[in-house]
Amino acid sequence: MITFLAEPFAFPFMLRALAAAVLTGAVCGLVGVYVVLRGMAFFGDALAHSVLPGVAVGYLVGRGSRTVVFGWALGSAAVAALAMGALARRARLKEDTAIGIVFVSMFALGIALISTARGYAVDLAHFLFGNVLGVSPMQLQMIAVLSGIVVLALLVFRNGFLVTAFDPVLAQTLRLPVRALHNLLLLLLAATVVVCLQSVGIALTLAMLVLPPSTGYLLARRVPGVMVVSVGAGVLAGVCGLYLSYYARIAAGPAVVLVGVGLFLLSLVVSPRRGALFTR
Repeated sequence: MITFLAEPFAFPFMLRALAAAVLTGAVCGLVGVYVVLRGMAFFGDALAHSVLPGVAVGYLVGRGSRTVVFGWALGSAAVAALAMGALARRARLKEDTAIGIVFVSMFALGIALISTARGYAVDLAHFLFGNVLGVSPMQLQMIAVLSGIVVLALLVFRNGFLVTAFDPVLAQTLRLPVRALHNLLLLLLAATVVVCLQSVGIALTLAMLVLPPSTGYLLARRVPGVMVVSVGAGVLAGVCGLYLSYYARIAAGPAVVLVGVGLFLLSLVVSPRRGALFTR
């Protein structure tokens, strides 16, 4: 049993992958609570795909440097996040319409740029589908720094985020900076998407933003409990996903997501309020 648990992490790259998967699972579990609470799942998916232009430009400008790619991806995500909110306000469009417009615009631009970077097709594919096993020490440091910033901001502004999520009118009555808090949450979500790039990729980022918190909502009654369960589910999905990837010899990103799906389905069965074992 000990050999089974220890064998995958006898390699340095697997230890880095483990650290990256744990950080990704934890930050996605925490941010995802607000994504699910505020019904922002489509926004999260659109934002994940909107980093594609930044990834492509980063490769073209930085000649494959992952540090440059991460910087451009973060900038692209931040611009897309703020553009979605601004377009909805200025053009008086429904939020999902504004999100869709920015989504398709950024995604099309990203595909167009990728088509000019033929020499980097394989590396760019890693950002689409994830390559957590290829995380370098520098990339791990970047993931840790971004994750730390996101978690710290969520803790500092926790009360403001919760009030605006549950009752925006009350938040305005209390003279909270509702728009500023909303924009800050969008930027934190953008940073979280960039954290996910190396681990699960653009295509599967949404899964990590909605599966752990959905599991939390099924198993806990109050928001603090939901957050704890969500973070735990995200971390567990990351760790168990690496074991599944190693022993089943499948890609690590999809393996992490599949474990997350399994945890959600299990919570559907054992949930005290909605589980199949406790309801008729």
